[in-house]
Amino acid sequence: MLLLISFLVYLGLELTPGDAVSHMIPPELANQVSAAQLQELREALGLNKSFLHRYGVWLSHAVQGDFGHSIAGGVAISEIVLDRLPATLELSIAALLISTLIGCALGTYSALHRGSLSDSGLTVVGMLGVSIPEFFFGLVAILLFALKLGWLPVGGRLMPGFDSWFDHLPNIILPALVLALMMTAGVMRYSRSSMLDALNREFVRTARSKGLPEWRINFIHGFRVALTPVVVLIGFRLPTLIGGSVIIEEVFQWPGVGAEFVSAVRGQDYPLVMMIALFSVFAMLMASLIVDVLTAWIDPRVRLGES
Repeated sequence: MLLLISFLVYLGLELTPGDAVSHMIPPELANQVSAAQLQELREALGLNKSFLHRYGVWLSHAVQGDFGHSIAGGVAISEIVLDRLPATLELSIAALLISTLIGCALGTYSALHRGSLSDSGLTVVGMLGVSIPEFFFGLVAILLFALKLGWLPVGGRLMPGFDSWFDHLPNIILPALVLALMMTAGVMRYSRSSMLDALNREFVRTARSKGLPEWRINFIHGFRVALTPVVVLIGFRLPTLIGGSVIIEEVFQWPGVGAEFVSAVRGQDYPLVMMIALFSVFAMLMASLIVDVLTAWIDPRVRLGES
């Protein structure tokens, strides 16, 4: 899977117009650089070689753990990713926790009050949350809470003059809430449908016929089984957030992997693009393994190694 995706990403970069050299030269200096100088620069960077040759060279180094250096800045790719990754993980985990807690709570409440006015209202809110783009919520949040009310910073990860982890908590509130808003709607809908399905199972009816308290039936018997598809959804959300929080990081100027990925694609910095893409794929594959383990732990009907 990693090999196939690496080839497709490399091919996609090859098919885009221009190359890294054309993006390295500022527009105002384009007329001052001769074609011979551009060719020399391409030869120095190995961009004059064929597509398969360059991919083979990159792959031979990648399997040895050497992901090369950024074409634009000359910095080691591993240093760039390790420098940006904490910010993205911080934002993604915060959004994941918020969306999981709120989404599961609202979805369970909606399922237990099926057909009520509150259930209908939450369904409408969930549909709106899925439909409205993230950047719209982000811009509205900045205009309202940062510019008009002045409660929170406009963007960035750390305010000038601060350097501790707790100092940038105000900066993460808006981007984490906006990123979690879209996820909360999906988790709520999954939780509701899963809870309704679990409450209609035979073992729940058996527990109810034994006279067990309703809270025990709902949360000990029903909610545990209903968590299985929700855990699958949440498990695959984290690696998706790591590489997919591009819009939020751009809107709030959050210095994470997503923003760096956008810059690398624009500048056709293929070593950096390849590293971030493969990291996202690897995170997704690891999430698949973790989800399988958690599913077997939560649902006693599932056992690892059984077909």
